[in-house]
Amino acid sequence: MLDIHTPTHFRLRAPIAALATMCLAAPCAFASRSCDALIHSPLPGVKVSLAEIVPAGSFTPPDTTTAVTIPFPFCRVAGRLKPTPDSDILFEVWMPLENWNGKINHGGNGGYGGSFGTPDGFMVQGLLRGYAVTGTNMGHSASDPAWALNQPAKIHDWAYRANHLTSLASKAITTLFYGKPPRLSYFTGCSDGGHEGLMEAQRYPDDYDGIVAGAPANWWTHQSDAWTWEARATLDDPASYIPVTKLSVITAAANAACAGPVAGFVDNPLTCHFDPQALLCPGGTDGPTCLTQPQIDAVKKIYAGPSDPVTGMQIYPGLEPGSEASQGLDIGASWTALISGPVPFLSNDFLLYMVFDDPSYDFHTFDFHSDVAYADAKQHKAIDSTDPNLADFKRRGGKLILYHGWADPLVNPRNTIDYYNSIVARQGARGGADPMADTQKFARLFMAPGMAHCSGGGGLNTFDTLSALESWVERRIAPDALSASHTTLPFPVNVESSVLGTFSRPVCAYPKVATWKGAGDPKDGAEYKCE
Repeated sequence: MLDIHTPTHFRLRAPIAALATMCLAAPCAFASRSCDALIHSPLPGVKVSLAEIVPAGSFTPPDTTTAVTIPFPFCRVAGRLKPTPDSDILFEVWMPLENWNGKINHGGNGGYGGSFGTPDGFMVQGLLRGYAVTGTNMGHSASDPAWALNQPAKIHDWAYRANHLTSLASKAITTLFYGKPPRLSYFTGCSDGGHEGLMEAQRYPDDYDGIVAGAPANWWTHQSDAWTWEARATLDDPASYIPVTKLSVITAAANAACAGPVAGFVDNPLTCHFDPQALLCPGGTDGPTCLTQPQIDAVKKIYAGPSDPVTGMQIYPGLEPGSEASQGLDIGASWTALISGPVPFLSNDFLLYMVFDDPSYDFHTFDFHSDVAYADAKQHKAIDSTDPNLADFKRRGGKLILYHGWADPLVNPRNTIDYYNSIVARQGARGGADPMADTQKFARLFMAPGMAHCSGGGGLNTFDTLSALESWVERRIAPDALSASHTTLPFPVNVESSVLGTFSRPVCAYPKVATWKGAGDPKDGAEYKCE
């Protein structure tokens, strides 16, 4: 399969195929004891800048300040890819010297990328499991907020090209190092990493055998519309501004109104009918434990999500009750980043540098009719990974695990259900008798009650997606449920761990939900069934 999105002078598939054939026929020129020899990469279009043995012990991954302990030595390779003159894609590959499991794991990024800070976490977790691991900065530096301004090549690198080319380069380097190609390849990511994973499944279905796409911001153009809508709900009118100290008040009320067998989080937003009007300050006098009417109206707008003022059509789903301050006021677990201003979370960069090409653009002037259409026309094709046609990925045996926390305050959860349902509809359009069953043969969705953005929250925030994916791909054991619990583990350890926390419950494959049997301990996962 040719990479139609890559200039013809930058093709890595042929070198990978040649390396695989060569290494199956006879020992390759490189072996694990020759890590430093990889500095002289024979791969066209790949410039290796570092190839060194990292000894067992303390290791500080790139773009982080926190050291981790790796109990064995590994070969670290860093390189650069330039598929266009304006591209500057950095990538890394880490390979254990011994006990390689024969597989490679690619860690996704977050937000607009720009560093290895998020891939590092996935790479460390994969390396500790015996994987060769890889990641990329997505083709730009986060230190330059205007990296996308009049830079279509860099936008395309961020949107899809960096991960694809990193996949090809890392597999070729791994083949050189071990003398044989990886037998299986996986992609794991959350947030923009989920967006990236779906992009891989849609555009490059033969890059990975299995993909975990968590909280996917895959409809980036309309997610950006939602971020702008959420900011303007509280920032357009000073009377609508909600102090972040009130977020926990809203969450407490929502949790109380929609609690399940275990208190502390909204159990099922699909059946939750919380009305923030109940928090109206008595006598219209503002106070720390109530909301004014303009503040209530702002909350309702955020729950409703953006809509077209001309047609009335929904542009994107809203956020869910219980997501306002699902765990403290830190970013990723509250609305703080969305409503505090002075500009919208993430979408301001989208508007300034990818849509209007004007650093002075004022988001308060965004038109939710004409400007939505303009942004779609300009960037949808490049940056959105919303195509429900996964036929090629399915045909080659690929498996996809989607997950999303219901209390996610940053990436709106119902969009993931909408996308999954679009895959089901696509299967139905192909003539299957049972479209849901056909979809679940290769793609499954897990909605986690009370989980915030990729981690945290008061609910079920810890489960092992990678082991579930391995079982599905390697042993054909499809995950009917993920064994989940509540812990304080950081991301991404929490989504690759089966640690038993303060309470547990299965997170069932959509559309099923976990139902308490009604007699035993509601904090015991054994007392639930999927139905």
